Amino acid sequence: MTDNQETPDAEDTSPSGSTTLPLRPPCDRLSCNKSSVCSRSYFVVVMVFFHVYIINVIALLFYVHYISGQDDANRSQDAPSPSGDHQRPVLGRPPSKPEFLRDVSLTRIEGIRVGHVQKVSLVPGKVHEMRTLSLKPLLFEIPDFLSEDESRVVMQLAQLKGLMESQLMVQDGQEELAKELNLSPDEIFNLLDINQDGQLQLHEILTHSRVRDGIWLTPENLREIFAGLKADKDGNGWLSLEEFRLLSNDAFQRFLVQRGVKRSQLVRNSRHTWLYQGKGAHQVLQDIKARVTSLTQLPPSLVDLSEPLQVVRYEEGGHYHAHHDSGPVYPETACTHTRLAANTSTPFETSCRYITVLFYLNSVEGGGETAFPVADNRTYDEVSLIQNDVDLLDTRRNCDKSNLRVKPNKGTAVFWYNYLSDGRGWVGEQDEYALHGGCVVTHGTKWVANKWINIDPDYQRQARYQQLVEQQPEDEDDEGLTLNTDVHSSDIHQDL
Repeated sequence: MTDNQETPDAEDTSPSGSTTLPLRPPCDRLSCNKSSVCSRSYFVVVMVFFHVYIINVIALLFYVHYISGQDDANRSQDAPSPSGDHQRPVLGRPPSKPEFLRDVSLTRIEGIRVGHVQKVSLVPGKVHEMRTLSLKPLLFEIPDFLSEDESRVVMQLAQLKGLMESQLMVQDGQEELAKELNLSPDEIFNLLDINQDGQLQLHEILTHSRVRDGIWLTPENLREIFAGLKADKDGNGWLSLEEFRLLSNDAFQRFLVQRGVKRSQLVRNSRHTWLYQGKGAHQVLQDIKARVTSLTQLPPSLVDLSEPLQVVRYEEGGHYHAHHDSGPVYPETACTHTRLAANTSTPFETSCRYITVLFYLNSVEGGGETAFPVADNRTYDEVSLIQNDVDLLDTRRNCDKSNLRVKPNKGTAVFWYNYLSDGRGWVGEQDEYALHGGCVVTHGTKWVANKWINIDPDYQRQARYQQLVEQQPEDEDDEGLTLNTDVHSSDIHQDL
C-alpha cells in the first residue's frame, strides 16, 4: 500500500461498491494526527471542564474569605456607624446591627378589610376578638382587653398619684425659639402660607395659632382678633404680606391674654398623670404592658423603653381637638425619646410614637367618642379640613362629621399605627390619616389610658439609643431612664 493510499483524504467505497480500500491499521494514540475531529472535540471538552473547575475553586476561596471577614467585622463592631446618614441596611441580620437589635423587625398586623375579625391570644385561657375599623389608618378594636378590676385599679392608681392639667392656658418658650431661629416676618409669612398664594387665609392662621399657643380659635374668634388688632386693612378676611408685616410676632398672643382664655378654648381640656410600668410597678400595670407587647408583636425591648402609661380624665365639657400623636420626621427634626442619645441640638422635636394603644377605663354616659375625621378617606388634604367655616378638627362642634367615631366602652382597647412601613421592616412616613380627637363629653366623666410605642424612624438613632440604655448599670433606676427623657417633653408635643 502506497503512502498516497494511506492519507486521511482517501475515499471510502460504498458497501455495494466493487472496489474497497484496505482498512487503516489502528494508530498509536501518541502518533495520531491532531487535526482529527474526534481528538479536537475531546481536547476542547477536557479544557472547558478544567477551566470551570479552576474558576469554581477560586470563587469558593473568595466566598470563604468574604464570610470570614464579615464575621470578624460583626465581632469587632460594638455599634452601628455614628453617621447622620438616614440610609440603613435591610433588616434581617445586617453586619452593622448591634447584638440586641440583630433580630428586630417591626411586625405590622394586617387589617385585611374593614370589619374583618381576627382571633388573638393575649392572656392564658382566653381568646380576644380583634376587629379592623379602618385601613387608613390601620386601626383595630379589641373588646374586653382590660377586665373591670384592671380598669378600676388603673383609675385608682392615677387618682392616688394625682392628676395635673393637660395643658397650660398659654404655653411659654415660643418667643425664645423665635429669637433662636432669627426668622424675619417674610420668612414666617412664607412658613404659614401653606398654599403659597401670597395671602394668609383663615385656616392657615388657625393652624399656626393652635400649634404655637395651644389655643383653639374658631373662624369667628379670628375675625374678632382681626378687628381688635386692626390687622385686616382691606377687610377681605385675609392677611397680605404687607398687613402681616405690621403685626408683632406675639400680637395674637398678647391679644388673647388681654381678652382672657376660657378652658373650652384650649386644644385639650383634661387632666392627666403618668404611671410607671417597669420593675416594681403594680402588677396590673406590668400585665398591661406585657399584653400590649403580645398584641403589637413588637420586641419587648422597644415596648420597655417607650413612654409610661398615661391616664387621662375628661370632665363634662372635656375634649381634645383632632391632632396627630406623632409628627413627620425631617433631617432637622429629632425624636424626643432619642434626641439625647443622638446628640442632636436641633430645637425641633416631635414625639415619635409608632403605635398608639388607647384603653377606655369606663363607659361614658354621653359623648366622649374618639373621632377619626378622615379615616379611609380617598385623599388627605390639609387645606380642605377647614372649609366654609366647617372645621373637621373641631371636636366640640363637628364630631358628627367625622368619617369614624369609636364609642368608649369600659375595658375596650383600640390601637393604630401612626406611621407607615418603609417596606423594609422599619418605620416609614407619617400616616396622615391617623388624625384623631376626643369628642366633647356631654354627660358624665371619661377615663382613658394611652400606651405609646416610641420608635425613631431613623434606624441608626434608635439603635444608638438602645445601646446607650443597654450600657447603663443594672442597678440604675429604670424609671429615671424613661421618665426623664420622655414624660416632660411629651406633654409639649401632643398638640401636633
